[in-house]
Amino acid sequence: MVQRQIPRPAEVLELMRLKRPEFNARKRRLDAALTIEDLRAIAKRRTPRAAFDYTDGAAEAEISLARARQAFHDLEFHPSVLRDVAAVDTSTTIFGGPSALPFGIAPTGFTRLMQTEGETAGAGAAAAAGIPFCLSTLGTTSIEDVRAANPSGRNWFQLYVMNKREISYALVERAAAAGFDTLMFTVDTPVAGARLRDKRNGFSIPPQLSLRTIANAIPRPWWWYDFLTTPKLEFASLSATGGTVGELLDAAMDPTISYEDLRVIREMWPGKLAVKGVQTVEDARKLTDAGVDGLVLSNHGGRQLDRAPIPFHLLPEVVREVGDDVEITVDTGIMNGADIVACIALGARFTLIGRAYLYGLMAGGRPGVDRTIGILAEQVVRTMKLLGAHHLGELTPRHVTQLTRLTPLTARPATAR
Repeated sequence: MVQRQIPRPAEVLELMRLKRPEFNARKRRLDAALTIEDLRAIAKRRTPRAAFDYTDGAAEAEISLARARQAFHDLEFHPSVLRDVAAVDTSTTIFGGPSALPFGIAPTGFTRLMQTEGETAGAGAAAAAGIPFCLSTLGTTSIEDVRAANPSGRNWFQLYVMNKREISYALVERAAAAGFDTLMFTVDTPVAGARLRDKRNGFSIPPQLSLRTIANAIPRPWWWYDFLTTPKLEFASLSATGGTVGELLDAAMDPTISYEDLRVIREMWPGKLAVKGVQTVEDARKLTDAGVDGLVLSNHGGRQLDRAPIPFHLLPEVVREVGDDVEITVDTGIMNGADIVACIALGARFTLIGRAYLYGLMAGGRPGVDRTIGILAEQVVRTMKLLGAHHLGELTPRHVTQLTRLTPLTARPATAR
């Protein structure tokens, strides 16, 4: 028989832990976000549809993005046990300098449209976390203002080669003068991808008001207050600002971009040079032979060629081919610190986060970006501890198996040597 008794008030009180209320609404919602998906959900509630869809969407049917994210789900970790992992070291070096974590903030365009602090929030959060920040050619904060927001940290610049080459050359010179240490020469945008969400939303720079956009904005007065009471939204590095995103890209980019452009930029740039948008082993070898310092395996977040190669799947092949000769970075699809750990284990030196950073920005400005970095950092540390790795150098391919979901019916094109 179970012995029963009348509950004692003192014992009941011991079970009750009243949480101190948080009156700061932004802090309350950010503290409640435990994953990047949580930040995405907050961002979607707080941001007008056109701006959110620009961040969240990809090209055409968005297959490339879905596959990239699925690839990180389709992996299996193999932990080592009975190892003292009370402390782990997440620091690394990339492109000649340090980073406290194995990821940095990727270049994103039109960033102040998502939330008015824009690149300043990203650069400041990166500085506080001790990681690199990369500014886009299509950024809405100037090179010099990013430097002011991150005066002692690492700043990188992402370069599009314009049809007017003098524009690109001037940006290279300004970035060098501002002390940016790495240039990301982007090669996957000879023309703009077909970003259908943007077309359907009538997304443009600057935003154009219609009955639909006004109706969508009514529940989000805070976004419009920030937008209308802060400096005009425009490109900080370009003079042309009118039109849809695709029209702007098509007007600015040049489909004649070639290895000669790479040679010219290499001669102009005094720091490290990485090529962003590498999607085949053959190109990885050619670019390495051309003397670049780094490769960024990327399909532009699925925003250019739909059904493009999955960077995470491409990683082991590229590491086998050129991993001893060049530093390899990965982006596209990263939504969890475990994704980052898996990339490092398979031979990447570093990773970049784009959407994850923007979800945090839209969810809460600078504190939201801090929260993004904090969530990913916690996940990196926890995954390393559970794998039994004391530092990044102990992560090897034996820790990760890429599970098969998409199997080619025919062999991929042979590598040209």
